[in-house]
Amino acid sequence: MDINTLLADAKARFSHNSAKHYLREKYSSKLILADQGGLWKADKETISLLNSLDTEKVVLMDTFDNPVEVDRVELLSKLSTIYSETMKAWLKEAQELEGKR
Repeated sequence: MDINTLLADAKARFSHNSAKHYLREKYSSKLILADQGGLWKADKETISLLNSLDTEKVVLMDTFDNPVEVDRVELLSKLSTIYSETMKAWLKEAQELEGKR
């Protein structure tokens, strides 16, 4: 391999990794929800916790570590919807990125 080929490959990998990082940042910010007096992240841990509880009202720590009493079912529904929609959009863009590679 000559130096120009090596440089082109390195630039392509760097560009691809930068694009992946951009997608992670873009979609991570879309997983944030302000609701019921707190700021919540629609992630696997929060959704699993809400699924495992069985009371209507629960007190949770929001992303700023403030205790907030919430309607469990309502918050679970909103976070699950945001998570699902965001992950589908992220997957679509990630697949397009891999197709360009």
